[in-house]
Amino acid sequence: MLLPRIITALALAAALLAGLFLLSAEQFALALLPMVLIAADEWCRLAGWQRPLLRVAFALALVALLVAASHWLGGGWLLLDYRSVDPARVAWVVQAAALLWAVILLWIQGYPSSALLWARWPVMALLGLALLAATWLSIVFIIQLPSGRWWLLLAIAAVAFADVGGYVFGRWLGVHKLAPVISPGKTWQGYGGGLLANALLALVVSAAVGLPLGPLAALLLVVAAAAPVGDLFESMLKRHHGVKDSGAILPGHGGVLDRIDAQMIGLPLFYLLVSQLGLVV
Repeated sequence: MLLPRIITALALAAALLAGLFLLSAEQFALALLPMVLIAADEWCRLAGWQRPLLRVAFALALVALLVAASHWLGGGWLLLDYRSVDPARVAWVVQAAALLWAVILLWIQGYPSSALLWARWPVMALLGLALLAATWLSIVFIIQLPSGRWWLLLAIAAVAFADVGGYVFGRWLGVHKLAPVISPGKTWQGYGGGLLANALLALVVSAAVGLPLGPLAALLLVVAAAAPVGDLFESMLKRHHGVKDSGAILPGHGGVLDRIDAQMIGLPLFYLLVSQLGLVV
């Protein structure tokens, strides 16, 4: 399984870099929509909705939500006219996403009894629509910043470093379980490793491009601290429904949701913080 996992990771990284630097911001956002729709179909699997009609209806509802949100933000169809977007409404979207993740954290802490609150189909439907929409919108918000391609790359890297640091330190030093009921393999030592990896990333980026180390470190450490919540949330859903992976489209990695679970919390939080810390010139 290791070789397919490495090959898939390299292919995904190459596709990401090519899309980021060869496409316009608008083209890149549109190119991600098929992946978002695949993630929507995988969400249906996690929710236990197997009927094709329900899965198609959920995907259409997500597209409708993205179109409606884009018009509400002032950006026209799918934010293709980003110059007209209302910054106050953008801030509201990422703040609402952060608040939703705070509620999800409480559900994670209260599992399995919290399933009474979130496992019903109307809640799962609204959750999936809100989280997937906020993820795609946050990508657009970040890439439209000055030097937005580099900020988006840093946002993705921060979550990836938290994941890799957590894996390495968890395997090396892991003893104390982070969430034994949901994900027995995660440890507090691994969690600390993810923070350390991002502290090192902040040092390297600050030295390379001259960004102030204090605000940059604060940005990356907060994102790294929050990222495991996304992973734990998906693990909670999979454990509750008896599912190993969200899908099988990515060899060695499972589904799209298995790859973006931590990004779903990391990206809105990254935009919320980077726009407040004075890092964007």
